[in-house]
This record gives sequence, C-alpha cells and structure tokens, in this order.
Amino acid sequence: MAIVVNMPRLSDTMEEGTVATWLKKVGDKIEEGDILAEIETDKATMEFESFNEGTLLHIGVQEGETTKVDELLAIIGDEGEDISALLSGGGNATATAEVVEEEAAPVEEAAPEATAELPEGVIVVTMPRLSDTMEEGTVATWLKKVGDNVEEGDILAEIETDKATMEFESFQSGTLLFVGLQEGDSAKVDELLAIIGPAGTDVSGVAAGFSSAAPAPKVEAPKKAAAPKKEEAPKVETAKPAAPVAPKKSNDGGRLFVSPLAKKIAEEKGFNISDISGSGEGGRIIKRDVENFTPQAAAPVAAAAGPAVANEESFEEVKNSNMRKAIAKNLAKSKFTAPHYYLNVEFDMDKAIAFRKEVNAVPDTKVSFNDIVVKACAMALKEHPQVNSQWFDDKMRLNNHVHIGVAVAVEDGLLVPVVKFADQRKLTQIGAAVKEYAIKAKNKKLSLEEMEGSTFTISNLGMFGIDSFTSIINQPNSAILSVGAIVQKPVVKEGAIVVGNTMKLCLAADHRTIDGATGAQFLQTLKGYIENPISMLL
Repeated sequence: MAIVVNMPRLSDTMEEGTVATWLKKVGDKIEEGDILAEIETDKATMEFESFNEGTLLHIGVQEGETTKVDELLAIIGDEGEDISALLSGGGNATATAEVVEEEAAPVEEAAPEATAELPEGVIVVTMPRLSDTMEEGTVATWLKKVGDNVEEGDILAEIETDKATMEFESFQSGTLLFVGLQEGDSAKVDELLAIIGPAGTDVSGVAAGFSSAAPAPKVEAPKKAAAPKKEEAPKVETAKPAAPVAPKKSNDGGRLFVSPLAKKIAEEKGFNISDISGSGEGGRIIKRDVENFTPQAAAPVAAAAGPAVANEESFEEVKNSNMRKAIAKNLAKSKFTAPHYYLNVEFDMDKAIAFRKEVNAVPDTKVSFNDIVVKACAMALKEHPQVNSQWFDDKMRLNNHVHIGVAVAVEDGLLVPVVKFADQRKLTQIGAAVKEYAIKAKNKKLSLEEMEGSTFTISNLGMFGIDSFTSIINQPNSAILSVGAIVQKPVVKEGAIVVGNTMKLCLAADHRTIDGATGAQFLQTLKGYIENPISMLL
C-alpha cells in the first residue's frame, strides 16, 4: 500500500522547505513516529516525523534541495512494491495529496470526478498544518462569512492548534463560497475547510464530493490535481451554515458582535455577554475574550429546579482540546521512551533573597527568583554541555547555544516559550522576556518561533506553594529542572541551629545522554551560582 509523503507545512508562513538531513535512507523500515528528515523552513530547522509505517521506497528531494509545500518528498510502502505508476507523472503528479490505495481496490481505479474536476477559478482551502505536531485543528472564529470578498493576505479564521490559537490567512483572492466547518468544529489536517472562487459559482457538487472522499487535497485552479482514492467510509454530511443570530445590544445600546462559540461559552459560564470586551475584528467578541473574562461579581449559575438528590452520582464530560491531546501524546512518549532518573537537592536561599532585594531597589528594575534560576541554569549549562544535549536515534547533539524553555500554565494545559541565548542575557532582560511570554501564553498569542528550539526546560511551581516535585522531560531535551517554593525553616550553620531559607530542586535527566555523575556536577555548579548570585555578574 504505497503512500505519497509530501513536503509538510511546518510553519504558518512556510511556502517551501529544504531537506537539511535525511535520517532514513531508501530501503529502511519506517515506524509511525520515526523522524524521516530534518526540514529547514522559513523559521527554523525542524524534525519531520512519519505518520505511516512501511519501507522507504523513494526519496524525491535530496539533502540541500528545496521544494514547495505539498510537493513530492518521499514514498513509503511495502518492501519491493512497484511504484513506477506513482513516479511516471513526475513529482507534480502526486504533489497535491497523500495517495493511499485501498486494500481491496486495484491501483488503476479512478478517483471520483467530483474531487478532481473543479469549476474554473474555484480553489479548495484545506485545514492547514500550523505546527509541527498538529494533526487536527478547531475553528475558533471565522473572520469572514460566506459571500464575503477575500483578498490574498486577509485573515480567514482563527484556528486552534495543539499549541496555540493562530490566525490563518488566505493565499488566494475571490469570494468565500462555502464554509466546511462551523466555529467550534474540528477537522484533520488537509480536510476540507472552505471553498473560494468567483461570486455566484455553484460549488455544492465540489463540497459533496469531498464529504464522501478521503481527506481533501489542496487544489489550486486551473491545475487538475491527483485526487485521493475513494474510501468505503460512512457518509459525512456537509456542514450547513449557521442560522443567523439576532444582533445583541451592548450595555451602551450599541450593536454587539459576538461569535456563536463565544456566546455558547458565555451562556455555559453564566456570563452576561454585554459585560465582555471584544478583541476580534471590529470589536467582535470571540472565544478567548470569554475564556479570559473575570466578572467583578460572578452571578451564580442557576441550579436545576428542585432539591438536589442526596448521594446521586454525577459527572461532566469535557472534550479534550487539541493542546491537551498533544500534551498527552508527547509526555507519554517522553516518559516511556526516555529512561528518566531524578536528582534532588536543597539550596540555601539567604544570599539570593538579599541579592534580589538589592537589585529590585534600583528604580524601574524588577527580577524574580525564577529569573535568577533561569540565568544560573544558563551559565551552568555552558559549563556542562552534556546536560544541554538532545537525543536522536542515531546521534547525540551537544548544543553550544543555550535556549531555555520556561513552562507556563494556561487554561488548557501547558505551553513552553523559549528564552533564547539565555546565558547572554541580563537578569532584567530575562525577566522582561518571561513576563511577555507568560502574557502571550495565557492569551494564546505565542508564535511557533517563540516555542521552538529549547535545549533545556525549567518548571517552577514554587509560586503555588509546592515544596518539591518531579517533571517529565520535554523532548528532545535531555533534562528538565523542577523548582519548588522558598521555605523558611530551621537550618544548621556553623554548628548552630538558626532560621534559614531553603529551596528544593529536582533534576529529571535522560540516562541515555546524561550519566548520574554528570547531572550531579551540573547541580553543584548551579548551587554555586544560586547560593552566591553575585558570581553571575562577575
């Protein structure tokens, strides 16, 4: 069963990619999740993992070569399988879709005409891959409605990925003729999202054709793209446009613009929609506005009529967000593939407390204990590159640069913005960067570039009163540092029991890259910086 693998869109602005390194060669066995290649995008060099299993039968782009998004990258199939039919038309013959043969269907079976033939000027827009790990997306907000004129570069919708809610801009001009997903609906990457074309064009046949076919290829008229083979799958009805909603009034009597999803969430939370300020286009209230809204005096949610029944079992089911599903997948993979071990230490924080107090006495200066830990880790990592390493199946990468990921808790889970070149930044610069990233994270406005490339991660739960804890490594990093609260307690100094301030830390390390002694030496160096923070300025 041959599968055509195309150049993926690994960033929201990526139009073409360059193969930096192939990590598999023709003839190699491929498992789902294996890293096929390192792809250089317009933002970074990223790993591209396989979503399929089989044998690598063909490589269409050699190392150092560049090709457009959705053009032929490789072919995976059964060992010895004849793929001459897939190659006979060249790269463009298979560039627009993943072609998957049915088990019982002959190779020569033609695809449905409905997906191959498009009216002149009509363009099918599919769910984009807006992050390297994204498998499906949810439409948070449509910024255009059916019938609107769309120019190249206009923002069509806000798409919730596994990492953030991102704006998706149109690469085409025309009229928005059809919307395949309503706000709050989800679809796999490359499935039908919308159709754009000349005003008045009937695209009902196009939409119906995609609803009964495999995931829709990205098609640009007037080219005729190879369509996926028809699968025996239950029919999925084409999503109908939402019924028009009567305009609401704001508290000042003006018209209130609100997305259906935001309205639904506000009703579920018991919020008065008129109290919420909109951040969408034209002041429109969208999902994130409701999620970030805190009523000054929250009205109690109306209870069900009648007294509650004693000892009655009840529960609520909450649909897993894309972010939550990605966290589950990535952390499970890390926990069960990387042999974790843990090193626990307790540092004297008396000098760090005094140091921070002196620094913050300078006008317009504010640093936190977390900023001190980030700076200390960055300097210690320069002395212990093994801890600043990354593990790959066939090699270990010792990074000379220090990019520290700082875990930030958000409503749906956890985001890890990256303070790049942290060892070269001043404490105040680290503090400003972490504060900015935390605000962006809570508003789901972090860009992919701001979350990529970490070489080490810090997770701090001290501000929540947690004394000590362990964390799961943020792969492909080799280690993560868990930071607890500063606690006042009796300590022994120079033979006497006195009141002191201590902080517990736990280093989770990957034994494939970091030996126990190496991890211990790193923590000793870190101890020197944190217990004597003035040394970081020398």
